[in-house]
Amino acid sequence: MERHVLSVLVENEPGVLSRVAGLFSGRGFNIDSLNVAPTLEEGVSHMTITTYGDSQILEQIMKQLHKIVSVIKVVDFAEIPAVEREMMFVKVQAEGAMRGEILRTVEIFRCKVVDVSATEMTIEATGDHGKLEAIISLLHRFGIKELARTGSVAMRRSKKLAE
Repeated sequence: MERHVLSVLVENEPGVLSRVAGLFSGRGFNIDSLNVAPTLEEGVSHMTITTYGDSQILEQIMKQLHKIVSVIKVVDFAEIPAVEREMMFVKVQAEGAMRGEILRTVEIFRCKVVDVSATEMTIEATGDHGKLEAIISLLHRFGIKELARTGSVAMRRSKKLAE
């Protein structure tokens, strides 16, 4: 199944989130992550929706999204150059010699330690989906105690100047 990151601009009004989420569930399509925040324009919000599925079903969902009155614009970043980032906190078991190994992993991935106790460390990591998955797979051996992720935010890349 292909991963899709959708950018959906909507009018910021009651029920919009429910209608958009209902459209996905009504077609048996799962939302992997959902991020919603206001834009610079008053009364407009930006939704970033991450999902997995084939392009045929996704095309139908995009057509249905356009029919929702509150939806202003829908973009699938699968075919468009985009910048995508996600943030997460990972709390790991961190005792004795493991602390040094954890700190080296944190340094390699340019993460931050944001909380420390005698037995645990909480790490903040920011990056694209693949980077965060790689960090999680490396930290598993230390014992992940808790994980919280924001979901993706994405934006179309700027056009490069001609050289």
